[in-house]
Amino acid sequence: QVQLVESGGGLVQPGGSLQLSCAASGITFSMYVMSWYRQAPGKERELVASISSGGTRKNYADFVKGRLTISRDNAKNTVYLQMNSLNSEDTAVYYCKADRGSLKLAYWGQGTQVTVSS
Repeated sequence: QVQLVESGGGLVQPGGSLQLSCAASGITFSMYVMSWYRQAPGKERELVASISSGGTRKNYADFVKGRLTISRDNAKNTVYLQMNSLNSEDTAVYYCKADRGSLKLAYWGQGTQVTVSS
């Protein structure tokens, strides 16, 4: 059974930082591209960042502007999203996704809420 379990969300003040984690099980983690998406109330889910299976290639949405960093530890089957200089527009549910395009496999986590508010 495939599981992606996000953690690390919560309430943070503007300008603050959070680190999200997504622990995977039931897949060969090192074979999957991992991504973070987010969905704010009333908006569509959008890609935040993605990282290649080996961790050497990273892609970020334009709105990240150097504030967020994606990383992974294949030994721990975990992908991270370090978020700095948070603002109210970052408030959303953050989801991790595992993709193995060659096999057309994709899995989602259940999401973790991030709220940026004073």
